[in-house]
Amino acid sequence: MKHSEPYLAAVEIVRKLRDAGFQALWAGGCVRDLLLQKEPKDYDVATNALPEEVRTLFGKRRTLAVGASFGVIIVRGHQPDCDVEIATFRSEGPYLDGRRPEHVKFTTAEEDAQRRDFTINGMFFDPINDAIFDYVGGKADLNQHIIRAIGNPLERMQEDKLRLLRAIRFAATLHFQLEETTRLAVQAMADQINVVSPERIADELRKMLVHPARSQAIALVQETGLLKQVLPELTPLWESAENQDLWLHTLDRLKLVNTHNFETAFATLLLDLPAAGPDQRLNEIYEICKRLRFSNHSLNLVHWLVQQRNSLEHAPDMKLSRLKRLLAHEDCPHLFELIAADLSSQKQPLDDLEFCRQYRDHTPREVLNPPPLISGNDLIDLGIKSGPQFKHLLTQVQDAQLEELIHTQDEAFALLNQILQK
Repeated sequence: MKHSEPYLAAVEIVRKLRDAGFQALWAGGCVRDLLLQKEPKDYDVATNALPEEVRTLFGKRRTLAVGASFGVIIVRGHQPDCDVEIATFRSEGPYLDGRRPEHVKFTTAEEDAQRRDFTINGMFFDPINDAIFDYVGGKADLNQHIIRAIGNPLERMQEDKLRLLRAIRFAATLHFQLEETTRLAVQAMADQINVVSPERIADELRKMLVHPARSQAIALVQETGLLKQVLPELTPLWESAENQDLWLHTLDRLKLVNTHNFETAFATLLLDLPAAGPDQRLNEIYEICKRLRFSNHSLNLVHWLVQQRNSLEHAPDMKLSRLKRLLAHEDCPHLFELIAADLSSQKQPLDDLEFCRQYRDHTPREVLNPPPLISGNDLIDLGIKSGPQFKHLLTQVQDAQLEELIHTQDEAFALLNQILQK
């Protein structure tokens, strides 16, 4: 069987640690994924070697001490996707901030397993001898499709409250069931999720929403009380009897949106955000994205997608200049995905959308988005001073170009003279 480069790199790291007299095993998510016969995204190694011993063995230039105080060293691979995180077996002191332990104690693999979040993530694998080490019942839960916290669920969630959302994500994306006491712990502690940084919460939402099981994930986040804390603006959709159909419609739309793009999925979730009007909705979406610390790119894309929800209606009758500008937009494919899901969830025809797809696919790029025939410099050369009129003049000339009323620079200047004379 042919193995990937990251797999081989992770095997070599285990072998090198073993040859130096240390214990070394793969740990956590990569073991879960291998047992599910999935290719792991990355590989983590757990060892009894101390952080300084790891750095000495692999060399200071090849290692990064990203979390040495917690026993974590990254060993750089020979390729970008071959980096491996090496963590010393540890037990952890109390989590006073709901994020990280006050101190750690280096220990054994069995004790190390007890500090991990869920049983399916608490197993170890020996890639040299092809052996599983399972001290927490992870393999049985994996076979029975169960997400179960290791030990006392309330204690596990108390240690790192992001686990409240992680429990939901694993259940939804793996199509597993939340074990009852684990589910009750999530519900009991839902109102504490906001002690977690907005960036970490947004990252969990991202992982849920880029997955095809996004609708199941959001439904479970809502049922456990977490969505009310993370996106309180949506609460009227399920708490108000008159809006409940909109909430079911939102879940249907999430199920139907065919995308790998987080911003498209997030916009799909927020399309029916309760608000006094479209402008108010857009303002609230802006505030939500800021609160979750989205990048400017993500914020602007979510905002634009919601704003353009109905922009393709009656597309065959639309002015060519407006249609071409929309279809030439770099994020137009994401808009198609959102509108297709929105219309399908309402059992509305897709004729206008299909017209736009065909037009975009069969119109040469130089016709859809031609280089402007005149520029701002041309206006300056004509003695026109920069100001609000500047953009208006350029837009009028470009509209005529997109409407295919003018085709050359001479025609553009002639039109400009007509506009100026008026």
